Amino acid sequence: MNRQLERILKTVQKPARYTGGEYGAIMKDKERVQTRVALCFPDTYEIGMSNLGMRILYAVANKMDGVWCERVFAPWGDMEEAMEKAGLPLFALESGDPVGSFDIIAFSLGYELAYTNVLNMLRLAGLPLRRADRPGLSPLVIAGGTCCYNPEPMADFIDLFIIGEGETVNGEVIEAYGRAKKDGLTKQAFLALAAKIPGVYVPSLYDVAYGGDGTISAITPCGGAPLPVVKRIVENLDDAYFPAETIVPSTEIVHDRVVLELFRGCIRGCRFCQAGYVYRPVRARAPDKLTKMGIEGLEKSGYEEITLSSLSTSDYKELETLCDGLLSWCEPRKASLSLPSLRADNFSMELMRKAQKVRKSGLTFAPEAGSQRLRDAINKNVTEEALLQTCRIAFAGGWNSVKLYFMLGLPTETDADVVAIAELAHKVLGIWKQHAANKSRGVRLTVSTSCFVPKAHTPFQWAGQVTMAEYERRVALLRDAMRARAIVYNWHDAKTSLIEAVLARGDRRIGAVLAHVVQNGGRLDAWEEYFSFERWQKAFEATGLDPAFYANRERLYGEVLPWHVTSAGVGEAFLYGEYEKALRAELSPDCRTACTACGASSLTGGRCDG
Repeated sequence: MNRQLERILKTVQKPARYTGGEYGAIMKDKERVQTRVALCFPDTYEIGMSNLGMRILYAVANKMDGVWCERVFAPWGDMEEAMEKAGLPLFALESGDPVGSFDIIAFSLGYELAYTNVLNMLRLAGLPLRRADRPGLSPLVIAGGTCCYNPEPMADFIDLFIIGEGETVNGEVIEAYGRAKKDGLTKQAFLALAAKIPGVYVPSLYDVAYGGDGTISAITPCGGAPLPVVKRIVENLDDAYFPAETIVPSTEIVHDRVVLELFRGCIRGCRFCQAGYVYRPVRARAPDKLTKMGIEGLEKSGYEEITLSSLSTSDYKELETLCDGLLSWCEPRKASLSLPSLRADNFSMELMRKAQKVRKSGLTFAPEAGSQRLRDAINKNVTEEALLQTCRIAFAGGWNSVKLYFMLGLPTETDADVVAIAELAHKVLGIWKQHAANKSRGVRLTVSTSCFVPKAHTPFQWAGQVTMAEYERRVALLRDAMRARAIVYNWHDAKTSLIEAVLARGDRRIGAVLAHVVQNGGRLDAWEEYFSFERWQKAFEATGLDPAFYANRERLYGEVLPWHVTSAGVGEAFLYGEYEKALRAELSPDCRTACTACGASSLTGGRCDG
């Protein structure tokens, strides 16, 4: 650690965020490395180190000969101020070297409000924000992650995007870069070659034209670049890397435990859920392999908790077998097993009893809508009776804490649907009063609502977000209907939801807004302490762009959408058919009941959930 950094760390909170040197961090001799990669997570250390994808990509890159991948996180405000005062540029944790000296700077984009952090990290690295102002091959700035399914708001800043799952594609891009560096290629020549790698989107190779009404009139690829760029996936998840040997942080992080990924994709088809569509088709790991991986992860890390991860854990076919296998190791060692992402319709109390022998936690369900009509419109496929029956069993079994998550502003929502959330919460409370095993402990019933944000590549991608005023009216309506003291009601802020919608549905012109926000102090926008709606409003005014055009406007079928440059493998006609079904409140079956021919299985030769 250099002395300048050592002096700074004495002045900031949580210095362990910036020291590196954790058990499991990978060190290499940089004199023997040909390509150096800075893997950047645009949020704090505690958030980034809790991200399983970050750990996987770090390990996979470091297994490559001649490649050293290091970690970089966004500094908190006090550290940023101290670094700038001392003239210390953004640095990587392993070597302490400036990020600007790396060959490749790779960002993970999982949340739109982190976009300003990406730009701010480039600024702190001493690099120009816009790719046009970085003409040299090095550093190459790339990005991957779920947000890249609409890469356009970041198109002015990123040299290339990786669409889909990065385990394989990242390596192909790094190898191609290494050859280009050896051969002395220009960045332009390298990007032309990189665009031929399946799953790689190079924004400089696409021209975007706009019509008089502000909508996109055409997207034109140049130099043989594909349109759309189809996502890449890991076809056999059993062959995918799992970081059993991983970094053990020296300070507390958000998810301080082993995370075991059961499967990718989701069988359910909830029409608002971007992850449920872009991670299709369903691919699961074998239970014996998972058991071995989970135990190995616990043994090598020393963690005392393991959590099962997927979009809908209780839909894993061999869940009980897996839990039995893990618990046979966990119980004697007092290690706990967590089962998040449970559904009310296939919830197993027996399974929860088994899993929570070591530590009992509360139950969390996401009905998403209060009325059956709206739950059918969003294709949630959960009935009120199923939810109440689950709560009945849980309260009788000794649970006294339930969290319920909903969205406000879903397409077709009426005031009756909003009030139905309160009615459902009161019914759950009534169930507790009738069936609780121990009423003297009281009940903790928490209802939380967020504002619906329409996302790319979902059936609701054409729907508009309700205005902030309308969302706040619905929050007030629900709050007034929530009369029981035993129910705690929390709601998400309307302003951040509006900005999230703009960035999720934005085109290339939004890049000017992002640059303006960052140039005027914007960073860490996912954090309430740093988010400034006024700063965003000023950026929209300065650039002449209307946030309502992006967030609140309903799109017509046939309109060229910014994210048409990418494909998740699910057909647009299928998505629109699902949207029309939503407007009629019609259900579609889950993928195990009947295949709906969404098109995603074409990525695996017709295999899905096999």
